[in-house]
Amino acid sequence: MDRCWYHGNITRSKAEDLLSKVGKDGSFLVRASESISSAYALCVLFRNCVYTYRILPNKENKLIVQASEGVPVKYFDNLDELIEFYKKENMGLVWHLKYPVQREEEEAADEPEEDAAPPILPPRPFLVALPASEIKEASPLNDNSKVTEVSKLSLSDTLLQRLQSQDTSSVSEEHLKLIQDYLRVHITSDFEMVQMGSSSLPQLKKLLTVLCKGLFSEASRTLPSLESIQKVFDQQLPPGIHQRSQLLGEASPVNVVLKLNQLISLLSSAEEKVKTLLIEGPDSTHRRSLIPPVTFEVKADSLGISQKIHLKVDVEMGKLIIKKAKDGPEDKFYNHKKILQLIKSQKFPNKLVIVLETEREKTQRKEYVFADSKKREGFCQLLQQMKNKHSEQPEPDMITIFIGTWNMGAAPPPKKITSWFLSKGQGKTRDDSADYIPHDIYVIGTQEDPQGEKEWLEVLRQSLQEITSISFKVIAIHTLWNIRIVVLAKPEHENRISHICTDNVKTGIANTLGNKGAVGVSFMFNGTSLGFVNSHLTSGSEKKHRRNQNYMNILRFLTLGDKKLSPFNITHRFTHLFWLGDLNYRVELPTTEAENIIQRIKQQQYPELLGFDQLLMEKKDQKVFLQFEEEEITFAPTYRFERNTREKYAYTKQKATGMKFNLPSWCDRVLWKSYPMVHVVCQSYGCTSDIMTSDHSPVFATFEVGVSSQFVSKNDSKYTESQGQIEFLRCCATLKTKSQTKFYIEFHSSCLESFVKSQEGENEDGNEGELVVKFIEALPKLTPIISDPEYLLDQHILISIKSSDSDESYGEGCIALRIEATESLVPFYTVLTHHGERTGVFQGDIKLQTSQGKQREKLYGKSLALGGSSTPTDISNPNYMGVVAFSQQLSAPGQLKQSPSSDQPSAFWTYDQQPKENAPVMGQRESTSTPSSQSPLSPKPSIQPTANRSSGPRSQEHVPADMGKSVAEPLLQEEVQQKPEMFDNPLYGAMSSKGKVASKKEQDYPTVLRKEHPVIPNHGSLLTKPQDADSSKSSNKQPSPPFLTPTPRFRSYTCSSQPEEKTISEKAQGKQKPTASLENPAPLKKPVKPSRSEVGSSSQGQFSKPPLPTKSRAVLDMQTTKGRDYRESSELPHQGKHRPEEGPVGRTTTPVCCLWELAG
Repeated sequence: MDRCWYHGNITRSKAEDLLSKVGKDGSFLVRASESISSAYALCVLFRNCVYTYRILPNKENKLIVQASEGVPVKYFDNLDELIEFYKKENMGLVWHLKYPVQREEEEAADEPEEDAAPPILPPRPFLVALPASEIKEASPLNDNSKVTEVSKLSLSDTLLQRLQSQDTSSVSEEHLKLIQDYLRVHITSDFEMVQMGSSSLPQLKKLLTVLCKGLFSEASRTLPSLESIQKVFDQQLPPGIHQRSQLLGEASPVNVVLKLNQLISLLSSAEEKVKTLLIEGPDSTHRRSLIPPVTFEVKADSLGISQKIHLKVDVEMGKLIIKKAKDGPEDKFYNHKKILQLIKSQKFPNKLVIVLETEREKTQRKEYVFADSKKREGFCQLLQQMKNKHSEQPEPDMITIFIGTWNMGAAPPPKKITSWFLSKGQGKTRDDSADYIPHDIYVIGTQEDPQGEKEWLEVLRQSLQEITSISFKVIAIHTLWNIRIVVLAKPEHENRISHICTDNVKTGIANTLGNKGAVGVSFMFNGTSLGFVNSHLTSGSEKKHRRNQNYMNILRFLTLGDKKLSPFNITHRFTHLFWLGDLNYRVELPTTEAENIIQRIKQQQYPELLGFDQLLMEKKDQKVFLQFEEEEITFAPTYRFERNTREKYAYTKQKATGMKFNLPSWCDRVLWKSYPMVHVVCQSYGCTSDIMTSDHSPVFATFEVGVSSQFVSKNDSKYTESQGQIEFLRCCATLKTKSQTKFYIEFHSSCLESFVKSQEGENEDGNEGELVVKFIEALPKLTPIISDPEYLLDQHILISIKSSDSDESYGEGCIALRIEATESLVPFYTVLTHHGERTGVFQGDIKLQTSQGKQREKLYGKSLALGGSSTPTDISNPNYMGVVAFSQQLSAPGQLKQSPSSDQPSAFWTYDQQPKENAPVMGQRESTSTPSSQSPLSPKPSIQPTANRSSGPRSQEHVPADMGKSVAEPLLQEEVQQKPEMFDNPLYGAMSSKGKVASKKEQDYPTVLRKEHPVIPNHGSLLTKPQDADSSKSSNKQPSPPFLTPTPRFRSYTCSSQPEEKTISEKAQGKQKPTASLENPAPLKKPVKPSRSEVGSSSQGQFSKPPLPTKSRAVLDMQTTKGRDYRESSELPHQGKHRPEEGPVGRTTTPVCCLWELAG
């Protein structure tokens, strides 16, 4: 029977859309259940509402449909029998099954690329194909065994004839005889091994061992000589070379290849080693693992006179030295503890203010102008490295991560690929002064990788050792066909990394071939969960919808991270999730525009082309990579080049079906998604210019990432006596669904003993296609396992809104506990997503109670607003420790839009640009109609990008749409008149100099300055400059703090914490109440009585409301509802190192997404 009604693994929302399109009572389909892997979900449409019945198999694999308690359970042998039974009327469903909904036709799978090498498949039994002439000579035999024997004999004769036809005069007689013997006799033995499915060829190995005996012995004799030369000129050999040379063994093919590879490696590097020593001197090599002192020439103003001075950063000694002459004596020096703060100018990208501590705890501000923005960034990175190196804390608060992606085009890499790991080339690159700073973790993703894992690992480790002199540890390597991901880490981090997990998903033809798909790695770094996904999506300019589907399939089926977080996909399972790879999204322009595109690339008019980038357009429409962020693209398209050059794009390819066009495109990308209120900054994003073996250029991105330590209680009795508590009040979920069921909430977190389930909420009608669920008195109080604020304020709560009829999730969100207003009600607002789609919003109040104590002082701190601004401003850290930026002009209130949502990128810092029309303020984090964005950079010759788009911690949604909008204008009106010259961010506490320190109120009430993504212009439209802001009257009044905040632990990066929530909630009282919609969430007070006219009720019409599907006892017995202990680690993936007492695990990802719009 044709199961046209079975739709497999489509999502719940997709099923509802298909049923709504049909719009007839009794329309139905069957899909796979999202809550139980072996179950199904029967979806039925009745009066414009979708009812879901779960179909469960019992122990005998009989199928049963959940039913109301007391209704007899009926068993079915298969789905066909079940469907036929319920096509009859009055069988217990809300309506009998009448109209099966047909499956949608899938887009054709992508064709295998011609220049991609097929993967090496396991050997299979086969028969040898013979030449036609020899087939004629063979006498026809009916017996299969005889045919096989003839084939064997014919194979030997054929190969011997080929050998005789060659010129073998240079082959020794001894070797020639051995080859002939193998072809005549021994090849039949190998042939039999192949027929049985074996990959071993023992007779061939014996032959090669004898033939290479002389070569092997000669290589073994030569290798120590080369190693001796290497040792003279380099004190550190690549790992393992010396040890391997001692292992002589037999002259097997594997050993011979190993010896030759060692010879090649030593010969290719000898000249470079000698040249380096002659240039640097014989004493330089032992210091290569150290970061050498770096001197920067800057300008400083003294009494109005500009003069040149030199700043020398000695990372190893922990000193900043100020000299008047480069080679002159030291004028002054400051210990790392005396460097309190860096202040970056937004208006001048090469200006920096350093706040230093002088004698008697006084502070001094020194302003310097660097040669360019890259020099300033390099200087900041070196100071950051110095602060980290000499920190008194045993565990790091921040690490740097290198992300690299490269489609190798089935070609081996060149000898030198170090520019990739140094972030050198086009785009946002690192300064030369940062070359000696190694990253903590390197994640390298490749596609169409022709090399073996060991071979590629050797290339990576040798390249990293060449530039860092560190032997990096392999954390994980995972390969799916030619898609591979490798994770390397500093040796010192090996014991900090645990719970390593790897997985892959195939998205090739019929989702069964691995030529397209994804590989992933996840692990815990102390108390922070990290996830990395490398994907190769469907190719072809016209197949963006299939690429979107590839992405959705990877989201749903890639299994990484904590297994106890089953309601959540990978976008919610990690504190930081990085997605890299050849995503294959193209520039969507007519093929006739090819030459015009190339001209624009030559003129570096990238923003205009990015307006037609498929990925940015699909993200803007919220069809893919919802809540992910991407750094601004300032480099040329990375595909499709002619090989061995980066000067010419090969955008045409002749195929049997005709000419195929591959317009230059940004196929290779790096995106990320993090929890709210955590620190992540993209420091570089670009591509190399000197690696040309593939038609793709390698892409690099580097990140500064905040991490948390494993919490160890210093006084257990203290925390047990003073128990903490997390309380949610007056919560409301607005869901995009046509389902008619009850809903409850599951709370998950590593800070909870186990997940907690709420009672069912009360349903109310929302806007068309929406349902409002209110949880007024139904939410339980959550008790964290540790109540110390040092631990608790770093945690997050994951929520899942689930249906009572099928226990399927209708939306997931994440709420940060970094709340300054402890013991007080704080409003929150978070976007709900499910399987990569936006499904609603969740809002309410949260109250956090912690034990007595304060946060441990870290290296990063709170920002303070200075310069006379009447409204306190919280500065998200643009780059480094205590780094803040000069203020940006604010727009007129009339031009204000709502603050960025979790679907929008966090701010990055503007330099020399016009004031924005859309100045963000606190309020609703998302506007679904017209999200804000920034005007693109004007097309000019290449200039170094000067700002980081991801500015420090992810902020969290707090206030609904209308509420945020209502307070936005008053806040701006206070700020517009007096614009601060700069903002400070103390590194070690509040500064005490008069006139330069914000008040306590300002310290406690910062707001977020955010920078937006480049615009996606409307096709064919021109951008207009934003108008200058109008000034308005300033107000110097500040709201009184309703509480005293604990002294924060200052970190090496800024972590803003939105302490303005209370003020906004107070200002918003009495304002217009939001309506129940996705854009304007429902109010929490004065609930409206539900009225679903489509369904009707006994009091409103002749049709009584059908009973909701509930579970029978037979079904309930098959389900497990007992919560599990989050502190147990036995169920966590732990292929890697595992320490059972390390504290909480299971962190997840923040809902933050990049949206785009046209400014002006």
